[in-house]
This record gives sequence, C-alpha cells and structure tokens, in this order.
Amino acid sequence: MSTIARRPSVVELSQRILDMAKTGVYRESVFEALKPVATKKQIREAIAHAKKFGLHSVASLRDEELGTYYEVDLVKLRSIEHTISTPVPSSQSTDLTKQTTDAIVTIRLMLTAAKGAAIALTIIGFAYLLTGKQQASFGLFSSAASAAGLWILQKAFAKKVDSQS
Repeated sequence: MSTIARRPSVVELSQRILDMAKTGVYRESVFEALKPVATKKQIREAIAHAKKFGLHSVASLRDEELGTYYEVDLVKLRSIEHTISTPVPSSQSTDLTKQTTDAIVTIRLMLTAAKGAAIALTIIGFAYLLTGKQQASFGLFSSAASAAGLWILQKAFAKKVDSQS
C-alpha cells in the first residue's frame, strides 16, 4: 500500500465535525484535529457543508486564539441526518442572494431587449409604409407584433417571479 492514505471526502469530514460539535468545539481545534487527513480548504468546505445540517457558531463564546465556537442543533441534525451522505458541490457558488439578483437583472435585460425590438420594428415599419414599401412594412409590423407578444409574455412571467421573491 502507498504511504499516502486516502483523503476523506467533504461529507466524511463534515460528519466528523458534526460529531465534534455535539459537545462544542472551537474552529482552530477542528483544523488541528483534521489537519493530518485533510487540507484547510477541504476542512472549510466540510464546515460549510456541516452548517446545512445544524452546525452553528456561538458568538458569545468566540475566542481570539481559537476562533469561532461551534455547536450543533441536534433537533435539526436528527431530522435531516439521513441526507448528510448526499454530496453537495461546494465549488459552485451557493450565495442565493447573488443568484437571485443575477436572475432578476437577466430578466430585466430580456424585457428591455424585447420591448426595444418591438418599438424599433414598429418605427421602421412606419418608415417603410411612408416610403410606399407596403410588403416590407407588413413584415416589419408582423415582427413588431411578435416581439411585443414576447415582451408581454416575459413581463407576465417576470411579475410571477417577482411576486414569489
């Protein structure tokens, strides 16, 4: 067997952290205990994963040298403990506020683009109508109507999303 042992997964590290935090543990103690088997990055990911299962900090017990003091909400842990082995991709952004804000900005850009296209096609259609190019103006008006329909549909969906958030 090689001299390098298999590194535990984030889920396994998370389980160890939760076990340690059942009686309370300082962040620095977690790093010291897991340093032989995991990197700091893996330990931080495991702490983030464990927070989804009831790990929380106690601000009043924070220590300058030992850092954050962690405890576990045993009720929450027991209620969802069966799902702890489900790996959660931690490399992806889990900041829900940022994702929601990005989605809202994207929706507003889509609304602006559809509305702008409808207006532009209508104006160009009128210009073609005034110059006597009726077939081209009909095509532009049809395109403007399609763009306006998309804008109305997107606006209705946007209102639905906005009322849910």
